[in-house]
Amino acid sequence: MARGPHSRRVIQGVAQICRPTCSRNLDRSRQQRGDELLDDYFIHNSAFPDTYFRRRFRMEQHLFNKIMIAVCNHDSYIVQKNDACGAMGLLPEQKITAALRMLTYGASADQVDEIAMMGKSTILESLMRFCGAIESIYTAEYFRKPTHMGLERLLMKVEMQGFPEMIMSINCMHWTWKNCPSAWQCAYGDRK
Repeated sequence: MARGPHSRRVIQGVAQICRPTCSRNLDRSRQQRGDELLDDYFIHNSAFPDTYFRRRFRMEQHLFNKIMIAVCNHDSYIVQKNDACGAMGLLPEQKITAALRMLTYGASADQVDEIAMMGKSTILESLMRFCGAIESIYTAEYFRKPTHMGLERLLMKVEMQGFPEMIMSINCMHWTWKNCPSAWQCAYGDRK
């Protein structure tokens, strides 16, 4: 099929229409950031010691690894795979770190993008998949009413730490808050 000057103008017009709405993919250097994340926290002689891992992830590294293995076995989205171009995708550590940062710190997807070098849609999908996997995997064991023995164990533990009856008073309002802001004073008292 021969193309004349009219068809060239139509093609150019379509290209001009598409340009403003189409954005280029950002080169996030995801493999480099994944390697840096592993070097920072997950290898034997990592850049940051275990105390930093505990502070930043709010858990021990062995617990993170246990959760990551369980989530990867439950949902293949979290597992690293080749993308459509044949390049290796994001590491499971990157996806789970992004989800945990959002859950732990209340960070937005844009804030996590700067840390994990992932797109907003990928971050949000990772968060949804992670939460779904955690709910499916751990509901039967952890998201249930405590047994009588478990409740007794918790009561003994909190009593040793100086919080008797903590289970009965979930917000512990009967305790005096030494550094409580004056604006909040009595705001939560006598709630049933």
